[in-house]
Amino acid sequence: MHSIWAVATNTLKQAVRMKIALVFIILLFILLPLMGASMTGDGTLKGRLQTFVSYGFSLTDLLLSLLTIVVSVYSLTSDIKQKQMYTILTKPIRRFQLILGKLLGVILLNVILLVLFSAVIYAIVIYTPKFYKAGPDELAQADNEFFTARAGLTPPEVDVKQEVMDTYNKLEKTGQLPIGVSDNKMASESYIEALTQTIKLGKRAVVVGHDLVWEFNNVKPFDPNQNLFIRFKYDVSVNPPDLQVFGKWFVGDDRQVKYATGIQTPIYTFDRKDLIRTFHEIVVPADAVAEDGYLAVGFFNVPLNNTVIIFPPQEGLEVLYKADTFTANFLRAVFLILFRLIFLACLGILASTFLSFPVAILFCLVIFFTGTVSEFCLESFTFLSRNLSSVYSYTIRPLVLLLPQFDKFSPVKFLVPARLLSWSFLAEVAFSLVCVKALLLLLAALLIFRYKEIAKVIV
Repeated sequence: MHSIWAVATNTLKQAVRMKIALVFIILLFILLPLMGASMTGDGTLKGRLQTFVSYGFSLTDLLLSLLTIVVSVYSLTSDIKQKQMYTILTKPIRRFQLILGKLLGVILLNVILLVLFSAVIYAIVIYTPKFYKAGPDELAQADNEFFTARAGLTPPEVDVKQEVMDTYNKLEKTGQLPIGVSDNKMASESYIEALTQTIKLGKRAVVVGHDLVWEFNNVKPFDPNQNLFIRFKYDVSVNPPDLQVFGKWFVGDDRQVKYATGIQTPIYTFDRKDLIRTFHEIVVPADAVAEDGYLAVGFFNVPLNNTVIIFPPQEGLEVLYKADTFTANFLRAVFLILFRLIFLACLGILASTFLSFPVAILFCLVIFFTGTVSEFCLESFTFLSRNLSSVYSYTIRPLVLLLPQFDKFSPVKFLVPARLLSWSFLAEVAFSLVCVKALLLLLAALLIFRYKEIAKVIV
């Protein structure tokens, strides 16, 4: 352990002396306060904070990621190129200790810089409301929609497989399927998929004079004295003249009415007129949730409307409630970045064991930028697998699963909309990115470096 720590401290000192490290550190020290002072977003306090956190975290994440790649690659390749490795390996140190020491040094550098710049971002965010002249409404909006960690519940997806197959078989028997669909497997699958989406959409449609009720369980507000937020977006079959529709909402435990058990928790009603195809939020006191975590949300399409109202399946309705504090959510977001940096450090160490400095940098950058658009890459490979299913399953698929999904684990996706980043999700990311993928990279680096020929003996 003493040898590993000695290599780690030496790597840390070497990184601090690098000019590129100083450039990145100075850039962050200058740009973060400037962004905090200059970015206004949509002009509100909430918009200003969201814009700063989005750009501030993204910039910190990007620069530290690039710095990690450069330092981890340079640390080993420079020792080999400048022949300092000959001196190091003559000392009582094993090759695996050298690799682990290099990795530990890079991780220590990341931890120090990440803590430093996260503290800068957090301080700017916390003190912005004190220097920004905002009214009570803006302060309340920022407190409810930014300085919080809201969990989101969406209505459970309805299983329509049997209904879809019954409809498909009926259309097939009556000859109403498009020509060539029943004879072509791919065309049949595409038609069934489109039919599934249509039927699912029908389950989220409300005709005039009817209602639609969504039921939620395990709703657990962080503070019962706080508020819930019903976030929704309408679509319609026929556009009204002013692009607005009327609606009557109720939120609470409707079982009290159904079974006449007596009112124990309040049921809130709201009469609204809202713009279609735009997100809206209804603020509801959290005491509407029953003691067992049950909550019902109902919508009635009033006769004043002359159109069917549709709630899109993906974003039509969501119940948001405060599940934790902003500080705890911010801390977990910092850990997300740290996990990414650990993966990149292992990747850089691996690349430096068998590639030269410029090639190793290019290799790491390709993996890094592929990880930032992993969803696009995975969709592309999935589409490819339809035609090459057997080849894909045994060759490409294992490699695709090893790709880091940085865009899926982006902290900005949680902090900007004030969404809860749970400890369970954080543990899942840690296991996938660090305990599996980063560990595999490290083991490969140890194996390659163990048998690497550092120098040839010439007689």
